[in-house]
Amino acid sequence: MFKTRPASSLLSSTRLALSAPRSSITAPASRACSSSSRNTTSRPHPHAPPPQPRSYSSWPRKMPDQDISMYLRQSHDHVFESNRSWAAEQKSKDPDFFKKLSEGQNPEYLWIGCSDSRIPAEQITGLEPGDAFVHRNIANLVCNTDLNAMSVIEYAVQHLQVKHIVVCGHYGCGGVKAAMTAKDLGILNPWLRNIRDVYRLHEKELDAIKSEEERYDRLVELNVIEQCRNVIKTAPVQQSYAKNKFPIVHGWVFGFKDGLLKDLEINFEGVLADIQKIYNLTDK
Repeated sequence: MFKTRPASSLLSSTRLALSAPRSSITAPASRACSSSSRNTTSRPHPHAPPPQPRSYSSWPRKMPDQDISMYLRQSHDHVFESNRSWAAEQKSKDPDFFKKLSEGQNPEYLWIGCSDSRIPAEQITGLEPGDAFVHRNIANLVCNTDLNAMSVIEYAVQHLQVKHIVVCGHYGCGGVKAAMTAKDLGILNPWLRNIRDVYRLHEKELDAIKSEEERYDRLVELNVIEQCRNVIKTAPVQQSYAKNKFPIVHGWVFGFKDGLLKDLEINFEGVLADIQKIYNLTDK
């Protein structure tokens, strides 16, 4: 019969074992494994640290399979411990929280962001569940051939009647960086070509920036601006604004250095008027 231990403590010991040379893994890993089990009954641990991001390629190449299995089980169980802790906290603050949540959603915002795991929309903005309808993809692109993105915009605008649409990029974006690289990236090529097209549209400005880092940051901003234009080109946004005077489209960029959002101050009405010279879909 195995003794139970909190997944958080097991995760800590496992991460140490995984980062150590194989010669130092065997004994500690065996002891940890003999005292661990699938923890489905332990109490929530609100202060337990989440498992640190780790790619499989960074693990020791010749580590015991049992250590890999143990880490995967623990990192899985940790999410459920955190979920129980979160649910208990919400109930303690508002006993009717989940009752109200189950009655439906009425978000103010549609958030179109990058899939990067470090930029969760609600956490960096202080929003609560139900405040934002969220769509994320690599490099926060809005492509008219992407039925996923187009469906999200139509549903958010026509059915949820969001008041704001935010396209949020971030400095240090891997997708933007990859698009700046002269390299065949396989299946990513057609997706990243959208960012390369942004570079082509603003080639003169970008080429005039001598610092590679500053040029990279500026391309991140220009990509957000162009994706905002793509949102404004859609029929749901144009028609809703003509009828209701919302939603308004915003372009923001998140910075890892200070954790702050930068408002690119999109002139929504000005961009809309410019776009509708060619892309007028309001039937007027």
